[in-house]
Amino acid sequence: MPAIQLTPAQRKLHRAEAHHLDPVVMVGSDGLTPAVTKETDAALKAHGLIKVRVFSDERDTRESVLTTLCDQLDAAPIQHIGKLLVLWRPIPPKEKVEREDRKSGPRVVKILKFSKSGNHRAQVKKLTILGNERLTAGGIVKRAKERISSRKKSGS
Repeated sequence: MPAIQLTPAQRKLHRAEAHHLDPVVMVGSDGLTPAVTKETDAALKAHGLIKVRVFSDERDTRESVLTTLCDQLDAAPIQHIGKLLVLWRPIPPKEKVEREDRKSGPRVVKILKFSKSGNHRAQVKKLTILGNERLTAGGIVKRAKERISSRKKSGS
């Protein structure tokens, strides 16, 4: 997979965003192992823009690590300064899974109870109503029942 090509303006924007970031992945004396590549891929999926610290004194080694990571992970090289490498890849959209058996969850409802004499304030009471409960007009929580449909309509 080839690396993503960015314009200089886009690269400058990502450099500015990466300024305050700390290195997420460290490449040690073993070099670029499959475990390091896997961690870098996971960090790019989670964050999109990451810093990688390479503990190597040779600049050529760091350059080869940068190009290898960008080619393998389909990422864009943003910056290489000293032992820090900055990589960017757009975050993939997360798929939302809709469950068929999902029911409504608890909700908090405020109930106002007015005093019988007009001189006092109304009392505010908060109740948590579960998915299988309903609130009556009098402010009482009851368990919801199945709706009874007309036998005439369903029979035809």
